Amino acid sequence: MAHRSPPAVRGGIAVRWIALVTGLGLFAFGIVLLLESRLGLSPWDVLSQGIAKHSLLSFGEANIASALVVLVLAWRLGARVGPGTVANAILIGLYLDAFLSLDAVKRLGHEPFAVRVAELVAGILLIGGATALYIGAALGAGPRDSLMLVVSRQSGVRVGIVRTAIESAVTVGGFALGGKVGIGTLAFAVGIGPAVEASFWLLARSPASLPIAPSGPPTMAPSTTEPA
Repeated sequence: MAHRSPPAVRGGIAVRWIALVTGLGLFAFGIVLLLESRLGLSPWDVLSQGIAKHSLLSFGEANIASALVVLVLAWRLGARVGPGTVANAILIGLYLDAFLSLDAVKRLGHEPFAVRVAELVAGILLIGGATALYIGAALGAGPRDSLMLVVSRQSGVRVGIVRTAIESAVTVGGFALGGKVGIGTLAFAVGIGPAVEASFWLLARSPASLPIAPSGPPTMAPSTTEPA
């Protein structure tokens, strides 16, 4: 089967920026749903939670701090940094703190177990959809994926192995700092790939998407990788 690039959002630069900003907002709300489910976070959010517990930073500020450190490291190693990379590093954390300040969101963490399981599932699905929208903007990979790609390129080790190694180390570090690891962490690891792929499939077949070439980058926009 020929390689197919991720779908790109149809429209000019303004439309792509709207897709980027909207996608990052939805991505952040998906993280909030995982957080409020109290069943475990994704690896990088485990680290953000751990950092927040041992500093004066909020959860969102810890997310920004870790993202900026990773961004600088990836850039120093030779990664290409686009406007979407910087936006990813900053906006997700700002969105997180804005959402977490809402009383309605705070109440989500006190719902019965079955409801919190639904929050977990909804969070994973929302992050998958937001990822497709963010990538569809084609304005640059997220900081963590930029690090993954540049380490893989310079070391010659497969991307999947590098990603697993980085996220395993991040999870252990975050857990040591007091971040929440649980069934939600495992569910995220298992479910995020299919959720992103399904979102790509839906976006590619929607009127909002450009036609996808059988190989190479999308027709009018460079391809990027999954945000993080």
